[in-house]
Amino acid sequence: MSPTKNDERCRVLEHPLLQHSLTRLRDVETPPVEFRRVMEQLSALLAYEITRDLSLSPVQVQTPLEGTTGLRVDDDLVIVSVLRAGNGMLEGLLRMLPFSRVGHIGIYRDKFVGNTVEYYFRLPEKVKGKKILLADPLIATADTAVAAIDRLKEYEVGAIRFVSLLISPQGLEKLHEHHPDVEVYCLAIERGLTEEGYILPGLGDAGDRLYGTQL
Repeated sequence: MSPTKNDERCRVLEHPLLQHSLTRLRDVETPPVEFRRVMEQLSALLAYEITRDLSLSPVQVQTPLEGTTGLRVDDDLVIVSVLRAGNGMLEGLLRMLPFSRVGHIGIYRDKFVGNTVEYYFRLPEKVKGKKILLADPLIATADTAVAAIDRLKEYEVGAIRFVSLLISPQGLEKLHEHHPDVEVYCLAIERGLTEEGYILPGLGDAGDRLYGTQL
């Protein structure tokens, strides 16, 4: 699958500030403390870009001078972080979307069993029909992405929007094969994958870069 941009299911966001921040994350010399700061900042900018279609309702407010009509978001958003790297995006998303509720999914690809393993799953109450922002910085093989979406759909959630930074062509193809209804937002469709499943050129292992652990 060749990298394409801005089809109806994958939107590559090319705003200069987003791409500037992405370059800081790619740089191997960026230390964990800076990596965390930049990812949080980048995620806040992403939140602005991916929520342009939120529903608004009119509300009456009183300014210091007179009453007027304003607009308020009335979508009940649920942000779901794919542990552990998704937590690097969570605070930035919440900074811009503080009215959102939050869930967490812990899933990883176990090379020894040849399958995904779920070790944690927690969603807010009453998520049926609610809009989901699923956050994970990297979609490489898409095994964990597909498994996370499978689990969310068991709860009959509403539209799922996957918020990421980088995705491989193979990962995008697999995600759309299994879940063609899920929209993906990212900053780049990358060249490919290593034999070990790391994105090229990528930014390394996002969790390790965030928390200073070893590959």
